[in-house]
Parts: sequence; C-alpha cells; structure tokens
Amino acid sequence: MDVMTAREHVFRTLDADGDGVISRQEYLARPDRAAAELGRSSNDPLVASARALHERVFASMDANGDGQVTFDEYAAWAGAKTFDDVCREALGSLFDLADADGDGALERTEFSRLREVLGNNADSAAMAFDALDTDGDGRIDRDEYLTAIRAYVSSGTSPMYDALVTVG
Repeated sequence: MDVMTAREHVFRTLDADGDGVISRQEYLARPDRAAAELGRSSNDPLVASARALHERVFASMDANGDGQVTFDEYAAWAGAKTFDDVCREALGSLFDLADADGDGALERTEFSRLREVLGNNADSAAMAFDALDTDGDGRIDRDEYLTAIRAYVSSGTSPMYDALVTVG
C-alpha cells in the first residue's frame, strides 16, 4: 500500500461519523471511549494524560484552527516526523490504557480489546497480533506497537496494519 492510501485509511478511521472531516469532538472522544471500554475510571491519571496528549495532536492536525481536520490537512500533517514529535506519546497513551497490569506489554486479549475499541474487528486484531509477535512470546511491547504504527504512517507498510487493512 502506498503512503497516500495508508493516510486515507487512517483518516477514514478517525472520521468516526463519515462526514469527510475529523471534528475535534470525534477525535477527542477516542481516549474517553477507549478508557471506558477498557475499564478505566474517568479520574484515572492515565485517562487524563491520554486526553491531554490527544488535545495536543488535534491542535497540531487542525492547521487552520477551525475545529475540524480535512483530508488535505491530515495528509499534509501526517508522516514520520509528526509521528515522532506529536503522535507517538498520544498513541502510546492508548496502549497504556489497554495495558491492564501495567507491565509495558499487551497480551493477546489486551491487544485485541484495544484494536477493537479503535474500530478493528476481532479477526483483523488477531492477525495483527500474530504479525507483531515475531518471537512468539504472546506479548507485544509498547515500542513494537508504536514502531509498527510509525512504519505505516510514514511508509504505507507495516505487518500489523497490513493485517488490519486486509481483514478489517
């Protein structure tokens, strides 16, 4: 998959209501929805951190400050540098919400729950886990997860996302 197709896929995922723009409200609902579905209390410090980090990402994406992000804004914004500078910690905060035992890794059930909360189906989540768990230990650490996302947004390819896009 080329980079622009990958960006279109991510944009469609973030545009929860399918109206062609990512509104501030729908983007900032992601950490709250993830927290609720992953069993985190709204006053959990990890939830507060995830909200703040997602606020920062949205402000960075919304180039003209109108409270919504068009595909053109998103496509111009997305990439490896942006991921490193802005997105890595926000996406890591979602990983942390799913890491129920706080050991820095997601077991298959934790990974699947996170990916399903983010809009993937169970089959694609299972395939993505298998693609990332190259050593077969049944765990995906935070860096492996974030490296796979970075590869996808910067190059259009990642074994994890290839599985998510193929099935889900």
